[in-house]
Amino acid sequence: MDYGDGHNGTRCFAEYIPEIITGSITLLTCLCGLVGNGAILWLLSFHIHRNPFSAYLLNLAVADTCFLLCTFIFLVMYHMPMLSCFQTEISGALPLFHSMVLLTYSTSLYLLTAISVERCVGALWPFWCRCHRPRLLSPMVCSLLWALACVLAGLVYFVCDLGHSEHCRVVLGTLCFLNFCLFTPFMVVSNVIVFIKLRQSSWQQHPVRLYAVIFLTVFFFLLFGIPLSIEIFLNFFAYINFVFEICLSLASANSSINPVIYVLVGIYGKPRLRSSIKVALQRVFEDRTDSQEVGEAPVMRTAA
Repeated sequence: MDYGDGHNGTRCFAEYIPEIITGSITLLTCLCGLVGNGAILWLLSFHIHRNPFSAYLLNLAVADTCFLLCTFIFLVMYHMPMLSCFQTEISGALPLFHSMVLLTYSTSLYLLTAISVERCVGALWPFWCRCHRPRLLSPMVCSLLWALACVLAGLVYFVCDLGHSEHCRVVLGTLCFLNFCLFTPFMVVSNVIVFIKLRQSSWQQHPVRLYAVIFLTVFFFLLFGIPLSIEIFLNFFAYINFVFEICLSLASANSSINPVIYVLVGIYGKPRLRSSIKVALQRVFEDRTDSQEVGEAPVMRTAA
């Protein structure tokens, strides 16, 4: 990115109106998303029983919260020179927050892929998951994915944003390949396999709400999140500020919509739960089958 383009006083407020409108919408989306993801973090950290699935969602909520916060700061610093028509000193921090946006965005993608692959394995080999799955698998996978995203974002920051090295295209090409050609196909294929498997078996034996959350979260990521990966790839050929801001706005909407998905899936079919968001989220996060819903008495079997 050319962070100083157009900030030298030759272009002023009127010429930046489209970018400022898009940025304002994104900032409002980020604020709403920070509130929703903050509530999810609080509930998952202190009020909901931990399990492998909720551990992934806790890390996803952290990644989404950090993405929204970094995007908010990035856009504020980026638009302040546009509004004042002069270059400010704070623009020197733009490359750092640009890399942080890439870091948290990539982490969200990697975590969604890990969730999808693990649920696919659980649908295909349920006995192995119940009896032989390593207890610390989720924390280990989350740590490795955070580390991978940190390495890639660090390379973008030092090689591209600061160094402007000739190796920048190699770094961005690696990032694009992993995000768009490796993790995204794995995420899509895993969900297709899970859907086919569920169609062939009894839905009552599976945590339907959990799968619904995964399907919807992945669907909205493909709808709103993937355009940013496409824009990063197209950045090889041409960079357009306005296109980047639209993709960033869509990605912010994706990170903000996840808490809404959790609540709506949790209260679906149970109107009385609308007054208890905590119970609604427990029905989603505690990985129960339809016959083991939170707050419902188990069905007792009688001897023949």
